[in-house]
Amino acid sequence: MSTENKIKVFLVDDDSVFLKSLEIEFMESADFAIETYATGELCIENLSNGPDVIILDYHLDGIIEGAMNGMETLKKIKAFHPDIPVIMLSSQDKIEIAIDCMHCKASDYVIKSETAFVRLQKIITNIFSTKKMQKELNWYMNRA
Repeated sequence: MSTENKIKVFLVDDDSVFLKSLEIEFMESADFAIETYATGELCIENLSNGPDVIILDYHLDGIIEGAMNGMETLKKIKAFHPDIPVIMLSSQDKIEIAIDCMHCKASDYVIKSETAFVRLQKIITNIFSTKKMQKELNWYMNRA
């Protein structure tokens, strides 16, 4: 599949081992083009690369002292690019954190686990199926 037809995913996580394993999982799927970033700042700097979806770690402040955390990064992404779906990823298994993320317009919240990739893949598929249906509905409504 050509790069133009692939879904461009930004993976943003300061845990290099988890980031690499997630990148490998996505790269093995022909439907994704992957860019990885270890900080929220790098993600923000590269938004001009046009991600279709961003998978963003909740904490994100383990490498550089004073770095933006995932929530700050989410808020900046949504302030400038509200249409980019952002899926929050965290080891935090607390409903309050998930709710906070959703209030800040995250598309979903996934807990880091051995099944995280499968869950992420399903969420991304659902996001793009919904977008496709919305485009078709808009096309139909404009013709009527």
